[in-house]
Amino acid sequence: MGPKKKKKSSGKKKVSKAEQLRLQKEEEERRLKEEEEAQFQAQQEAAARLEKERIEQEQMEKLEAKDQERRESELGELHSLEQKFLSAEQWKTDYRAYGKWEHYLSCDGSPDPTVLQEINTFMSLWREDQNEDIQLVMEKGEQVLNLIEKLQFLLLDTPPSEITEKETVQYQESILELQNLLHQKYNGATEHLLKTANMYEDSETGNMQAVIKDKNVTFCIWANLKKKVRLKNHMFCDAQHGFDLPKSLAMSSVAVRILHTHYDHVSPLWLQCQSVPRLEVLDSKELTQHSKDNVEELEEEEKKAREEPSMPTEEEMCSDGRKSAVSFKETSNSIADINETEEEIEKKSEILDVPSQVQHLLTQEEINEKDESITDENIVDLQQFVPVGGVYHIDALQLPPQVKQIKDWSMVEVLNVGLQVYPYPPEEAEDATHPPIQITLRLSDNVMYFEDPVIARWDPAGQQWRTDGISNITYERQAKSITFEMRAFYTIALLQDAHLNMPYQAWELRPTGTDEALLIVTTVFATIQIQIKGNQCMLSSVVVEEKDVLSHVTGKWISPVDLRAVLKKAGVNIFPGAYSHKYVSVNKKAPLAEVRTYQQMALVASAFAFAWSKWNLEAGQEQVVFKESGAAAGVAKPCILQRQTRWKILVLTQYLVSEHLKADSVKDWSLYMFNGQKAQKLKITETSEAFSEELEEDSEFHSTLYHMLKDFASKEAIDKVETASFLFIDVVYQLLLATRVLTYS
Repeated sequence: MGPKKKKKSSGKKKVSKAEQLRLQKEEEERRLKEEEEAQFQAQQEAAARLEKERIEQEQMEKLEAKDQERRESELGELHSLEQKFLSAEQWKTDYRAYGKWEHYLSCDGSPDPTVLQEINTFMSLWREDQNEDIQLVMEKGEQVLNLIEKLQFLLLDTPPSEITEKETVQYQESILELQNLLHQKYNGATEHLLKTANMYEDSETGNMQAVIKDKNVTFCIWANLKKKVRLKNHMFCDAQHGFDLPKSLAMSSVAVRILHTHYDHVSPLWLQCQSVPRLEVLDSKELTQHSKDNVEELEEEEKKAREEPSMPTEEEMCSDGRKSAVSFKETSNSIADINETEEEIEKKSEILDVPSQVQHLLTQEEINEKDESITDENIVDLQQFVPVGGVYHIDALQLPPQVKQIKDWSMVEVLNVGLQVYPYPPEEAEDATHPPIQITLRLSDNVMYFEDPVIARWDPAGQQWRTDGISNITYERQAKSITFEMRAFYTIALLQDAHLNMPYQAWELRPTGTDEALLIVTTVFATIQIQIKGNQCMLSSVVVEEKDVLSHVTGKWISPVDLRAVLKKAGVNIFPGAYSHKYVSVNKKAPLAEVRTYQQMALVASAFAFAWSKWNLEAGQEQVVFKESGAAAGVAKPCILQRQTRWKILVLTQYLVSEHLKADSVKDWSLYMFNGQKAQKLKITETSEAFSEELEEDSEFHSTLYHMLKDFASKEAIDKVETASFLFIDVVYQLLLATRVLTYS
């Protein structure tokens, strides 16, 4: 065998120790160099950032200094514009006085409801009138309803400075007495009809049945003349109301009345007399000095105003179980009681320990925790649910003796006992089980029920609506009818959540002509358009599921107070009450900041438009943010304001347009922020990923919304603002304050 071959070396050449040290040294030098470069770059960036912040700070200080220099003059100009609110109040005072004088001159025989002697004489004469014809009662009833509406309007529209506490109680007492008298007259007319029941005898069944109705009342009456079991149910064809009686009642001398009043004279009076939050118009100069103190004071007033109404005592109850106005006066003080004069605010701010009050000021949620809650689940909370569509008085009545024909004589037994209720279930067998009464009601076409209504019965003893005693409810949405069973005969109401349309999904206010504007409020269920012109407003349209509804109330020029009543009565409530914040997830804002924003929006509404922005939710409690868009030629560029108080922020969406605005002219939007003392244009847009208060380039601060807009507005737009009618401004302000679009959207 030959010699073995040497194996080739497969390993790498071994690095010497000196070479390893050299490589480590090079790596360390490279690392140190990179660290030095990174540190130098960071220092440069920090220096650049600090320089940028210094420049920005200097710019901000210059802008703020410039704003402070012209602040006094801007507030002076704003104060001059705000005099229009005072002019509007004076005009309304004169108009009310003129209305009384005009009524005096008319000599039409109708009483002045504000004059106690006249209204008492009117009621006394009607009580003594023995004519109980149902048609005459309905005609007179319309006059009574008009008198009640006038008194309610005065209670809602008259400033506290123009009405004494004595007058308030007098008006409330008159309302309750008129309501009671009207119901008594319907009872008298019912008794009169039942005494002549055979005149209305149905040819098929032999029983009496009649339906008499007008725009205010639907009166259905049925008398069991034949007493046959097979005739225990009946449907009033003209009204689509019906019932199915237990057999025991079908064999009795009983009459059934379904009196549907399209109004509510059963619920407590405070429910119909809830006023809109009202604040005195403060001088813009005084506002600068006292705005922070005023916030705490206003919140304290709101706390007092939002105390829940107490239950009436026996002495406060009328004979028929209705609440008297003496106790109502305690609950009539809603947010309207926030009214204060500047002198009162000054005096209070001088004696208040403001820092201490800020620390201990209760939030609305804390106040709510102190409110008395309803523990009985069967009692309806009237702060959350309200009767819609009127009231149904469903009664079983004893059939009075009928006229008998004996030869040529008509004979009848006379019983001077009045209208008698037929007891069911029988009093002597209360513990026994008795079959229920089945009732079918046709819902009014003039009312919107966005969800299945809650059926409740009136409890005269407790002065409350209750849901117990009613069962087997079937609601036919398409047929607009509801069927249910009751264990006794009750006064019934269909209730709906008062806050179904809150919070709003969007809102918009835009000018449409000289002293004309359009307010659009979009909710989950409906889109409501309200036209404003001069000293009146008009419900332009209510669109539900792309269909126009409530045509019976659209197209009529009325006051803002009447508009609130009309929409509430129709089931479309876009007017938050004193307790609404308990039931709606609101975007909490400082009361004074919110009101001042509404005031300034109203002042410029003749030339600028405002709308909702999503950043209203993100900006917090201390600021108001809104979007704005310039439109066609002569239109101001957008501008936004922010209103800030000590611990609340308001965000408001706005876009601004001139008198030449057209439906398709609004294109780009800008955002603005306002804190009550400083307005600025924001750099972000509606589509930005996050909210930022960064100031838009080449823009300045201003002390008022008016001057912020003035920077971007045309001369024509500013002329429109300065020449706008004080009545138009007042109506816009009332509607903004009533809807509270900044908080409830």
